Amino acid sequence: MSDPVTGDVFRPGDECKCSGIYRVLHHPNHADEHEVTCVFGLTFPRCKNCDEYVCFILERPAPFVDSHDHFRT
Repeated sequence: MSDPVTGDVFRPGDECKCSGIYRVLHHPNHADEHEVTCVFGLTFPRCKNCDEYVCFILERPAPFVDSHDHFRT
């Protein structure tokens, strides 16, 4: 699989392959669209209200601070 690009869609249970800002869409009439930060290597979660009927759309890649060359120890 190639690296994720802006607009790629992910579901609960998928592994986050790119840290960044993701737009979240919930089951209709459950919650407004919003943004979250997801971190490389973690799993996209289920929503506690709409369960698996949520998706995450990569808006902008953004490296986690600990993985950025300027901040590694």
